[in-house]
Amino acid sequence: MLPFSLTITLDRTNIRTLSVQIADLVRTGIDNGQIVPDTRLPSSRALSADIGVARGVVEVAYEQLIAEGWLDARRGSGTFVRRVPAEVRPTGSRAQTTSPELNLEHRIRLSTGTPWVPTRTSAAWKRAWREVGTAQLHQAYPDPRGDPELRAAIAALLSRSRGLHTSADSVVVTTGSMHGMSLSLAALGDDDHHPPPVLAHENPGYRVATTTARRWGWSVHDVAVDADGMVTDDLDRAPAATRAVYATPSHQYPTGGLLPVGRRRALADFARTRDVMIIEDDYDSEFRYDVAPLPTVAELAPDRTIYLGTVAKTLGAGVRLGWLVAPPEFVEQIARVRADIGDYPSIPIQRAMVSLLRDGEWDKTVRAARRLYRDRDRRVSTALAPFGELRGVGAGMYTTLLLDSACADRVAVAAAAAGIDVDTMAISTRTASPITGLLVGYGSVSDEELALGLNVLVDALEVVS
Repeated sequence: MLPFSLTITLDRTNIRTLSVQIADLVRTGIDNGQIVPDTRLPSSRALSADIGVARGVVEVAYEQLIAEGWLDARRGSGTFVRRVPAEVRPTGSRAQTTSPELNLEHRIRLSTGTPWVPTRTSAAWKRAWREVGTAQLHQAYPDPRGDPELRAAIAALLSRSRGLHTSADSVVVTTGSMHGMSLSLAALGDDDHHPPPVLAHENPGYRVATTTARRWGWSVHDVAVDADGMVTDDLDRAPAATRAVYATPSHQYPTGGLLPVGRRRALADFARTRDVMIIEDDYDSEFRYDVAPLPTVAELAPDRTIYLGTVAKTLGAGVRLGWLVAPPEFVEQIARVRADIGDYPSIPIQRAMVSLLRDGEWDKTVRAARRLYRDRDRRVSTALAPFGELRGVGAGMYTTLLLDSACADRVAVAAAAAGIDVDTMAISTRTASPITGLLVGYGSVSDEELALGLNVLVDALEVVS
């Protein structure tokens, strides 16, 4: 029997793994006081025998809770419940945390795109830059496609993390997703083309992508989205001058839709029929907490897809590095564009990234962030679910709460007055859309800041609902 008053009942038909269910139940027991601090938990062997699961299942659950800070593994003594400060816990009661002093001195932004990054510099990070610092300086301009070793490492990374079968010949190193998009639009565009080329783009969608397109002389055609992402049937209304389609199929920004395979095939068929390229922005596919991400559109239609990726959501936006994957002939076209405008990738950044990938730093950071985001995703969902439909749950680093636009505006204003900045869907909407609400990010804030932000939002929602 367990040494505390807690019943662990597993649902083997649930989509959540047994390890996740165990971790959730133990976490809840700690949070509601059923399992008190300094309680010694049963060994993984004892607990697995008690509830009838493999020992490894319990070990994974314990590792998750240790990583989140709920448990403490003491060498030679066992696993104990840590003393967690009350303000850090995701509790049902809300503390008085919206004092004017705090609001004036410390604003909290619930950003959708800024990730959590480790606060301590890792050994791998230090080693990467030592290697760069001792390397021989290069006098010639680098390969506009990128360092060959890094391109090969990126191809290998995408193969194991996204199931994308590609090679170094199809990879171009960029400074981020939107740099990759700029290069793609420059290569696809034609100065003598009239009317200007058109980019079909999701609405609501990523506004920076539309700004990028317009800067390169493209027009933008809005395509509606629904709960599943881009409504591909609406692509039939795209203008004849459409040369590319921008999409976020694995986690539609900002509504969180997961484009089903039928629509992915329709998107690929449209691209081939209309002779256009798909620009697939796979901006945060590393972070899914319910099911594995669907295969990329690039895997489905490699001849018609430009796949964009970045380390901005893993190693941080300040590390300016990303990649695009495209048909080899298009890669050569992009290389010519880069050489023409003198746009070459940085050798030191590339060599450092080779070292970080080789030493597993990217993987380690992703695993740590995934554990953190999974817990925050649950906390945000629990707090906001009573107030409306949630989109994007179980993925990424933000959750979308659907609300009437006027209600969303009032909540955002009230939150801002209390020191909490949160965006509404309006920031991502170009033309009128029935999808309105709040975009609640949880990547870059601390646990304390997230708890405060959710308290403020819930207070505002209770007033305006």
